[in-house]
Amino acid sequence: MKLYFEAEKFLKGGERGLKTRIFNAKLSNSPKHIYALVISALKYKEYIQHIVRKARLKDAPELKKLKVSEALLALLVYDFLFSAKGRIQLGKHPVKDAFLANKTRMQAELTKLKLKHGVKSVAELPMKSGLDDDETPVRWIRINTIKLNAAAFFKKHPFFAELTAVDDLAQITGPGVIFKDPYIQNLYGIHPREKLTNTSAYLHGEVIIQDRASCFPGEILFNDPSDVHTQIIDATAAPGNKTTHAASFVAHSENSVVFAFERDDKRVKVLKMMCEKATGKLKKGLIHPTHADFTTVLPQDFPQVSGLIVDPSCSGSGIFGRAIEDALEQAKEDIDTERLQKLAAFQFTIMKHALSFPKARKVVYSTCSIHPHENERVVVDLLRDVAVQAQGWHLAPRDHVIALWPRRGWKEEFTSLCEGDDDRCSELAGGCVRSVPKEDGGIGFFAACFVRDEQ
Repeated sequence: MKLYFEAEKFLKGGERGLKTRIFNAKLSNSPKHIYALVISALKYKEYIQHIVRKARLKDAPELKKLKVSEALLALLVYDFLFSAKGRIQLGKHPVKDAFLANKTRMQAELTKLKLKHGVKSVAELPMKSGLDDDETPVRWIRINTIKLNAAAFFKKHPFFAELTAVDDLAQITGPGVIFKDPYIQNLYGIHPREKLTNTSAYLHGEVIIQDRASCFPGEILFNDPSDVHTQIIDATAAPGNKTTHAASFVAHSENSVVFAFERDDKRVKVLKMMCEKATGKLKKGLIHPTHADFTTVLPQDFPQVSGLIVDPSCSGSGIFGRAIEDALEQAKEDIDTERLQKLAAFQFTIMKHALSFPKARKVVYSTCSIHPHENERVVVDLLRDVAVQAQGWHLAPRDHVIALWPRRGWKEEFTSLCEGDDDRCSELAGGCVRSVPKEDGGIGFFAACFVRDEQ
């Protein structure tokens, strides 16, 4: 029963993201197991609430006597009626006995729901409020060129070479096909059900699962081959996908190094593991993972760093699963506004720190948020900052920020900088890239690039 008691408190909500709260908590059960249970219960929330109400579970004397909460009821209803196993995951317990005393009424209400919607199974029940949109449409994989180039990869791994090449993401309707991305080097899309994690390429770090939009920062930082960076910083590096991607651009240049900072003691361990797997023994010194808060790092201690990637903490509103989590929130609008403002203040602070590095000439800012508070408005605040202006920073034009990517920044967010000049607003918005969750083949994302005038 402890599984349900531990999961219960997370179903009640909290200030931080669900996944963060669960994986940072001290639990006796597996965090992955608890997360899966809670997120699944949230997915069927409206149906579960309907059954709880119609079956009058809150009024059941046995359950009232044991003071079973609404959150605990929801978890039990999910496992009993909606999970693949269709049973409660525990042995004999008073709560289980009290709950199952009402099973006939619950099963009857579920049958009515299925008849109402004309379906035979719970999996066919229509999801509401976009809750069925929380699965990635494409599994993006990046060939790890720190270890081998694309030609060598496909020669070494026939599993990937034998997949049928398709020309459009819409053609990824099932396993057996592969799509070469036109925007990001060495990136390919496959079907989410493709059995990737058992391949030797994945197990040996020769291919890395990384969402396409997550590759934007590295691609932007190294868009110009003539603009050579040998020392770069990933300011908020864990889990390490962006770090290892950036490292792949400098892996074969002499004396190149990526300084990767992570302030969380648990996440820095994940960062180190990922970097070790991606670099192997031959390139062990390529990435320097450091357990430190980037905002406390002294810029003068890194006099040769010329490029930085800053992907700070954000609302994560572009990540799959957020639609389900948002279904949990009550009076959400006021809470979100306050939280977004706090996040934006931190994002501004960490970016301003990055822009103060003495030899920096390019800094990429990114978030996995869809909110302008954390995206264009942070960019605008930086462009208006006197110190940032004095250092010679400005927004890179579209030509240097994945020029062919069609979805750009929101023009209306730049009006305060343009003094009625519509072309200028378009130019500034064009220097930013956005991706929409699922519609653009992956997570929601934002990126912009700051470049410095020659000094």
